[in-house]
Amino acid sequence: MNDTLPAGLSDAGTDKEQRMYRDIYDAIMDHRLPARTKLTEQSLSEIYDMARHGVRKVLNQLAADGVVDLEPNRGAFIASPDEKEAEDMFELRQSLEQLAVERVVQRADNKAIASLRKMVEREREAYEKGDRPQWIRLSADFHIELARLSGNDLLVDMLRRLVSRTTLLISSQEVAATRPCSFDEHLRVVDALARHDKKAAVSEMAQHLHQCACRTPKQVSKGFDLKAALKKNRSETV
Repeated sequence: MNDTLPAGLSDAGTDKEQRMYRDIYDAIMDHRLPARTKLTEQSLSEIYDMARHGVRKVLNQLAADGVVDLEPNRGAFIASPDEKEAEDMFELRQSLEQLAVERVVQRADNKAIASLRKMVEREREAYEKGDRPQWIRLSADFHIELARLSGNDLLVDMLRRLVSRTTLLISSQEVAATRPCSFDEHLRVVDALARHDKKAAVSEMAQHLHQCACRTPKQVSKGFDLKAALKKNRSETV
């Protein structure tokens, strides 16, 4: 099991709930559970031997983190942002992450910069080891950590959902040959922050987000069986 947990997982509750959250999150980001796959409470309850109220708690957390859509009278589905939503989210991320970078330039000390460099190195290591879910998660966590370092809690909450939802798009298997969120681009942002060069840091982040938007596929995959997608993870984590 990976030690690093997705944003929001610490709120999910019991060990069993955390495991279920982790399995579903990884399966979504690894596209073993494609967009619009239905997550039924009954199936998840059987797979994880959990009461339905626990399943609902995890689904609510996944929805809060932007990777699951809860539809009234229909249930829970893997999020499927359309092209217009993707454009809107990246436009908003440009503004919010510019603010985050500008604040981090002013606030970050050597310890914070060293922590960011370590995160980027862990991204690189996960990529080189072929650990796709860990690599994708760490790529997203880099942006959330920048927001945390800005000292603005509301900014963290807003970016957490946006980052999760856009990462869901750019982690598609259709673009698996490219890096969904490049650690090299992250490193250039960190280097500019270390120099306290606000103009360069803002520019590097803007270019990085533009590249992320360009990596977003125009088509989404069709859904498939929930139990089959989670079976491998289930055997590994029990």
